[in-house]
Formats: sequence, C-alpha cells, structure tokens
Amino acid sequence: MKSVYLVFLFSVLLMACGSSSKPAGKALAEESKLQTFCSDADNDQFRGEQDGYAYELWNQNGKGNACMTIGEGALFSGSWDGIENYLARRGLSFDETKLHHEIGRFSSTYTCDYRPTTESGNSYLSIYGWTTEPLIEYYIVEDWRRWIPSMAEGTLHKGSLEIDGSIYDIYESTRVNQPSIIGNTTFQQYFSIRRDVRNSGSIDISAHFEKWESLGMELGKLYEVAFVVEGYMSKGSFEFTELELVIE
Repeated sequence: MKSVYLVFLFSVLLMACGSSSKPAGKALAEESKLQTFCSDADNDQFRGEQDGYAYELWNQNGKGNACMTIGEGALFSGSWDGIENYLARRGLSFDETKLHHEIGRFSSTYTCDYRPTTESGNSYLSIYGWTTEPLIEYYIVEDWRRWIPSMAEGTLHKGSLEIDGSIYDIYESTRVNQPSIIGNTTFQQYFSIRRDVRNSGSIDISAHFEKWESLGMELGKLYEVAFVVEGYMSKGSFEFTELELVIE
C-alpha cells in the first residue's frame, strides 16, 4: 500500500504569544516559517494553510489574550488567558468526498509541552475533526484539566477501546443549534477519552474510527484530521515540539 509520511520535527519553537509589543489581530513573521496570530474584538478567528497543513485560531468574541504560532511542517504553539472559548488546531484538510477508509489509515506521533495553569474553567488536548453527511464533530482526548465533555448532562457512554497503552472511554452527545463548520446547527459529537492522560506518544486514529462505527456511531465524509488545544474560561499555553500525521 502506498504510504504518505508527513513528518516534521522542530527542536525549538519560539513562543511569541502575549507580547505587548505585538498588535492584536495581525499575522507576525517571527522568522522563516514562523507566524503568530493574536485575536482581538474585531478579529476573533484566523484560518489558513502552510506547508500543506491547515490551521485555525478561534477566540470566541475576541475576549482576553489568545495567540497561536504556526511553525515548520505541522508544528504549532499558543497561549490563552481571560478568554471565553479558545481553540487552536492544525492538521490535514479534505474535500468531503471520501470516507476515512477510502483515504487511508490514519495515525499520529506527537510531543506537546501542554501547560494549562487554570484553577477554573477547563482545557483539553485532542485529535480533532469533522465529517459531513452526517455532520459529526469528533475528539480523541489525550490530556485534559478539570472538565471534559463526557461530564455533560445527556452524554451517553457507548463502550471502550484498549489501545496505545491505555483504555479510551467512548461517548456520544448531541449539540443543539451550536457552532459548526456549516454554521449554527444540530449535530452529534463523538469522544474517545484516554484514562491515563499523556502529552506525548502515538495514536492509531483509524482504530478509533473503526471502533466508533462498530458501536453504531456513523461517520461521514472526512473534512479534517487535526490536533487541537481548547480552553474554556481558563488560561494556559502549549508547544508541539514533534507532530507527525501519517496516512497509509
């Protein structure tokens, strides 16, 4: 089978978030391949692509301080403080014409210096993405603080998957009239949540897709496979020093 290996290692990624000398809402080149985005009330979202990897910074309503730095290959870093909802993600985008198994087998190897320092709110580090037809938002949660979506009322425990050195508990929930890749609407969320949290290792992403489907959790045409750091009413920072996404 033809393999596509998308491997990028970067030993040092300079953090530029939170500097008072850098105007909010601007993309700033720190050095070759490095760009930093900081949100403000007029610019609460940045999206684009570099080195074949899509990226997004979203800070709901532009509150507080929220930044994201994109580096070489798939690498990225960021920080947040005083925010409502913060999201920074980077990964592979697709044209919504194929199911995951029609594209190939997905896996990831990563190392992330994940530093949520909040005493309130929450944060999590996850593989993340969407499918369409049906519209599904999915997470493979590797690390988290204080609260995870499985704690929400109405979330259903569907089963578990033992893989990659731990057990992942699997959940499904319904989001009603909430933001999505097609605007505010109702959609399903799928979660695999690791019991033994970590911030480095290898993830067999396709094994989670297959397990979800075996439990009747249908997936549609693939929109993206990415890594995400999210925060809600919290603060923290993170830096990926290794991030590999593989399609076989």
